[in-house]
Order: sequence, then structure tokens, then C-alpha cells
Amino acid sequence: MDRLERFFSDLHAAYVRDIVDRDKQAALVMFVSFLVTFAIVRYITYSIRDGRHTRLFHNVSTEGGTHLHHLVPGIILILVTGWMAIGFPYFVHPVLLALLFGIGAALTLDEFALWLHLADVYWSRQGRQSIDAVVIAASLFGIGLLGGGIWRDIGLAIKRLVVG
Repeated sequence: MDRLERFFSDLHAAYVRDIVDRDKQAALVMFVSFLVTFAIVRYITYSIRDGRHTRLFHNVSTEGGTHLHHLVPGIILILVTGWMAIGFPYFVHPVLLALLFGIGAALTLDEFALWLHLADVYWSRQGRQSIDAVVIAASLFGIGLLGGGIWRDIGLAIKRLVVG
């Protein structure tokens, strides 16, 4: 078995041992959906600001000119996810709830500075607080929910790949 095959075998073993066997698939889905959504939202907002992809991406505003920030659908997703989890715990799969919650949390925390300052500070110095909030949340999701075992095992797999 070559190094790359061994690496993927180690990752699979870590996934089974640290995620599947510990019933943490929903936590992993929440973590990944949070990170992917944040990356996509940042790409879209930078594209809008830079004038790229104007047909595909643009600000959403009402006829009266009110800008609809992406924290609004984020809050709605978080509320709906909580309602489904409490009201229908046996009818909605936990992985689906985790996916929706991760997306909603990313949309909401990406504009954390807006709800902290009650002003549109996304592109100002205070807008950095949104990124700080996302880093803190991702750290808590990644370490707190998934546990340290998966990260230790991934580190060992990388070390084995590099060193041999």
C-alpha cells in the first residue's frame, strides 16, 4: 500500500472510529455546512462588491430600497430548524437539521457585526468582528462537538503521509 492509499485508509478509519462509532455524523454535517456556507457567502459578497458576476450575484432589496441582509434568511433557518427539532423530533432526520442549522448559523454569524452595532459595518473595520465570531463558532463546532480525537487522528494521518 503506497502512502496516499494509507493516508485515505487512515482517514476512513478515523472517520469510522471518531465520528460514526460515536454517533457524531450530524455534528460533522453541521460543521462542514457552516464552513462551506461561510466560504460561499464571503465569495458572493466580495463578488458583488467588486462588480464581478453581476448577473448571477447582486444585492437583494425591496421596492422601497431596503436591503435584505443575509442574516435574515439565516435567522429564519435557525428558527425553523429549532421548531422542527422540538416539534417533530421523530419525523425530521438529525442530519437534515444539522445541515440547515449550519447554513443558518453561517448566514447569521457572517453579519454578526451588523447585529452587534445595529449598523451596516460589513466592509468597515468593525466588520472584522463577524469573521472573529465565525472563527470562534467554527472552533467550538470543530473541537467542542466533534471532539479532539478526530483532529488527532487526522494529524497522525498527515504525519504518516509526509514522514512515512
